[in-house]
Amino acid sequence: MFYKNKKVLVTGGAGLIGTHLIEELLNRGAVVRATLHKKPSLVQDERIEYVQCDLTQRDDCYEVVKGMNYVFLCAANTSGAAVMARNPVAHVTINLLLNSQMFEAACLSKVNRLLFISSTTIYPPADYPVKETEAFVGDPYPSYMGVGWMKRYIEKLAQFYYQRYGFKVAVVRPTNVYGPYDKFDFETSQVLPALIRRSLEKQNPFEVWGDGSTVRDFVYATDLVTGILAAMEHCANCDPINIGSGQPVTIKEAVELILKLTGHTVPPTYDPSKPTTIPIRLVDLTKAQKLLNYQPKVDFETGLKQTINWYRQVTGL
Repeated sequence: MFYKNKKVLVTGGAGLIGTHLIEELLNRGAVVRATLHKKPSLVQDERIEYVQCDLTQRDDCYEVVKGMNYVFLCAANTSGAAVMARNPVAHVTINLLLNSQMFEAACLSKVNRLLFISSTTIYPPADYPVKETEAFVGDPYPSYMGVGWMKRYIEKLAQFYYQRYGFKVAVVRPTNVYGPYDKFDFETSQVLPALIRRSLEKQNPFEVWGDGSTVRDFVYATDLVTGILAAMEHCANCDPINIGSGQPVTIKEAVELILKLTGHTVPPTYDPSKPTTIPIRLVDLTKAQKLLNYQPKVDFETGLKQTINWYRQVTGL
């Protein structure tokens, strides 16, 4: 009942996380307002108030938080390894601007609570599941230096608002999220949607960047949303919490499973010369399990099937 009849703002209302979050908030009886910028909305429901705005503009931030009880900061400028390699600052300036201005607007406008979606890019390199306390023990992995320190700064900014103003803030650090409503354009998509699209398009040769040994924790969007909603309710004390699947997967394993599920029989070709990011990124979920009773429900194969089926439906591939 925590969300029933509460006025809730979701920024990034056309994004992967924002869209799934909106759907679940409606299921829980919330009154939802969502922001849109360049992309159109993906969920059409008369209960959603969509607001076209630019959160890099201070006035727009103050306007959208008016009358809200809770704010979920899901808006972000994101992309894959290629953009990060070509334009390392792509994820820095815009995200700093929109997040810092939204914190100010929400706090000074007397919003009850805010949730910030941080990132596992803030962690230094490690070949084991990292705990939340390890976030600032060293620099982020070199290719994550810009985005990692951007997220670290916003986490510190969250601490400032929590300690100085008593503003209730929840912070989550998700692993690689995937699912329906993801971005599938090759320029900005993450690894899984890019592989799914190329496989459904029956591309031959089927090129994969890197040697396939990279290890990731891929969390399905609905599992992440469950964790996010629980964190807002139970941990709005600016204490960061990892959210993931707890299931390590290599890119090679993901490729083979995607090819199998899409019926594409071409053997993959791996190209180690192409841009990749950190070799291993896993997180410890003990804190989420203890504080949020978090237990991911969607295994990797099931999540891929559901994502592939959704993309097939919207594209006809």
